[in-house]
Amino acid sequence: MIIGVPKEVKDHESRVGITPAGVKALVDTGHKVLVEQDAGTLSSFHDEEYQSVGAEIVGNAADLWRAANMIVKVKEPVENEYQYFRPGLVLFTYLHLAPLRKLTDALIAQKVTGIAYETVRDKAGTLPLLTPMSEVAGRLSVQIGAAYLEKEHGGRGVLLGGVPGVPPGNVCIIGGGIVGTNAAKIALGMGAKVTLVDLNLNRLRELDDIFGGRLHTLYSNAYNVQRAVCEADLVIGGVLIPGAAAPKIVTKAMVAKMKKGSVIVDVAIDQGGCIETARPTTHSDPSYMVDGVVHYCVTNMPAAVPNTSTLALTNATFPYVMKLAKLGANVAIREEAGIAEGVNTFNGYLTYKAVAQAQNRDFTSIERLHP
Repeated sequence: MIIGVPKEVKDHESRVGITPAGVKALVDTGHKVLVEQDAGTLSSFHDEEYQSVGAEIVGNAADLWRAANMIVKVKEPVENEYQYFRPGLVLFTYLHLAPLRKLTDALIAQKVTGIAYETVRDKAGTLPLLTPMSEVAGRLSVQIGAAYLEKEHGGRGVLLGGVPGVPPGNVCIIGGGIVGTNAAKIALGMGAKVTLVDLNLNRLRELDDIFGGRLHTLYSNAYNVQRAVCEADLVIGGVLIPGAAAPKIVTKAMVAKMKKGSVIVDVAIDQGGCIETARPTTHSDPSYMVDGVVHYCVTNMPAAVPNTSTLALTNATFPYVMKLAKLGANVAIREEAGIAEGVNTFNGYLTYKAVAQAQNRDFTSIERLHP
């Protein structure tokens, strides 16, 4: 198979889909790997490293997309990449289609097999390709939130850990999954007072045990959420429904009652955000104010630490890349239930139910199309 690794073009996206180690493994098993010039540079993987293990460096994106059977990247294609879509192309990347109708339309119209990292499942039913970036984003969310609480960023001027004689800052985390758990680790490590809100009582019990009672847990309902966010200096949104649009847990009315200069970091923004006042932002223009509250809603937060993020992501994705290359996408989809779960578009059809529900359109299960 010919695998193409393009340079990411989303704003300030500095990760890369395959490392030189991955290229070596693919080339050693008989595959051809095309890497766009400078694709890995911002992640500290240079063209010379790719060439030394057998990659062919391609000067422009159009030639790479045209020649490859499968494209492996990090973020969903942006509009100027839609021109490269064609029937039979396999695209393996984060797609986050629920809020992206135009991208969904383009993938369907060009009959692209779109396999989304965020909906691939393992035998345990977890989301192994979403986990590493959720870990990074969860940890980053506190680091970023702490910075935006500084006065120069419009924040309240609160030091999360406090100092002797001065109370620490209050952090409210919405969602007890991978993002929320990692955010809690960092916030507690910084000395903040941390409250985590979730609907799942068993998960709240687990987190209470994990953190030895240092984490304040709260059952999610409108009254509790409002109380928690109004007391918070920093609110982190980490709610996930795989493949679907995130539910709006924090309403506009709640945001209006928050302390002036408090900060919201909505990690769920890739799926539309779980804060009603959240809208996607970029690393170039990352924040805005609503009712005196700083909002940070960058859709590719892990790109801020691309070396760590690329290594963490490719550790998880590469075994699937190798399987798709070895078997071909059609056989891999038929033989591997977890890969089949990752298929969001196939041969002109939308094949993921949660995306269809978010976009109010029909879907066809991959099992019907590809028995």
